[in-house]
Amino acid sequence: MINNFVIDETLIQEALALEDHPSIEAMLEKALREYIQRRKCLKILELFGTVDYDEIYDYKAQRNVL
Repeated sequence: MINNFVIDETLIQEALALEDHPSIEAMLEKALREYIQRRKCLKILELFGTVDYDEIYDYKAQRNVL
């Protein structure tokens, strides 16, 4: 897929300086993967406090089943 983007050259140079990438495309792909991973983590964090659990559940009892 070919796309034309206008991206601040300073940002590109700073990103390239932080890590050795074989190309700008490789750097952008890694940046997008990291962005997606971060957003997924944030969505998981939003779930904290929303899951109900059984207060009398004994997780240690499961260890003694065998």
